Amino acid sequence: MRWPPWSSESTNDEKQTSSSSTNSILDWKAYTEPRTLVPTLVLTSGILLAVRFHRSYLRRIPDAPSISSSWLRRRSVFGQVTSVGDGDNFRIFHTPGGRLAGWGWLPWKKVPTSKKDLKDNTIHIRLAGVDAPELAHFGRPEQPFARDAHTWLTAYLSGQRVRALVHRQDQYSRVVASVFVRRAFDFPPFRRRDVSYEMLRRGLATVYEAKMGSEFGGDKMEKKYRKAEWWAKKKSKGLWKDYKKIGGDWESPREYKTRMGMGDVEKNGKK
Repeated sequence: MRWPPWSSESTNDEKQTSSSSTNSILDWKAYTEPRTLVPTLVLTSGILLAVRFHRSYLRRIPDAPSISSSWLRRRSVFGQVTSVGDGDNFRIFHTPGGRLAGWGWLPWKKVPTSKKDLKDNTIHIRLAGVDAPELAHFGRPEQPFARDAHTWLTAYLSGQRVRALVHRQDQYSRVVASVFVRRAFDFPPFRRRDVSYEMLRRGLATVYEAKMGSEFGGDKMEKKYRKAEWWAKKKSKGLWKDYKKIGGDWESPREYKTRMGMGDVEKNGKK
């Protein structure tokens, strides 16, 4: 059988009558032959699979609210950190597929650098399982070690490509996520690091203690985080430096927010 079914069988078509041509075009039997059906099915299936693959793995997500609920606790997003807002939250520009998909080396797949181009194009992420000291906000004073936590997180993540396993969304257009990064200058190099865990063991944050809205990524991770916090406290690292001396007057990030009248924020799950 000829392909496509309506194509000419010989070079003498122009000699055929118009009625013969019409009958050839309307020859529906040609469409049911295996030589017609198989290529058609293969082509159609290939197109549908390509579209589905693109939507699932290569479609760029512009912001946190655009993340489908079906992704929560199941999927992760990969992207480059563009800014760090506080000691426990930052923004990434989603780069689905990473370098294999052309991000960073194809001319039309570059991560923007200007605030204008990044506006409404980044995913706001809140680190799961930790609570960092608060920077000065809305007239409230800065909590001790808040600057240390922010400076460390900025240096550790700025410009880095990270993978964020999303757990849930909050009402502040953010996603709470476990974040992992590989750095060349960590030892051993390029080992996958849990950012929340790294902050806890350095004494730059406490385990998240709010009664509502807590998210660790599972009981195993919560135990790991609490062990890291215990070790930092024992070694008097970071914000635990004066814990033994101050005793009952020592204030955690959670207690600070409560004292500053930010308890409702805690209950709503922002922190």
